[in-house]
Amino acid sequence: MNAETSASAAGGARVLLVDDEVPLLDSFRLALSSEFEVDVATSAAEAERKLATGNYQVIVCDHLMPVEEGLPFLIRISERFPRTHRILLTGYMNPELLAHNIETARLTACVLKPARPSEVAQAIRRALESGSR
Repeated sequence: MNAETSASAAGGARVLLVDDEVPLLDSFRLALSSEFEVDVATSAAEAERKLATGNYQVIVCDHLMPVEEGLPFLIRISERFPRTHRILLTGYMNPELLAHNIETARLTACVLKPARPSEVAQAIRRALESGSR
């Protein structure tokens, strides 16, 4: 897929970013909003409310969050919204754990923190290019 096709495949896709770190959410939203329609949530509960009222092609969720961690949230979401791509942001670098997480939550990708917005954008583009789940 060339850059032009890739941009048209990703253009206008609705993305939900979930992280309890507001400054990180703000910087990612700013960086990604030129390419995607970006919404944010600071908790799994807030993200679930947004999912109930909107159609998102991709969810990017941090793993370590208070109240409910990202992986259990994404596992639950995979059952309710199987066609929505799920990307986990994590600081864990254990390859076996990453492989298990990808399989358990049927993740499109794991992005290791600290992540740059360009890395997250690339993961979103790849998810969208991969088609429906």
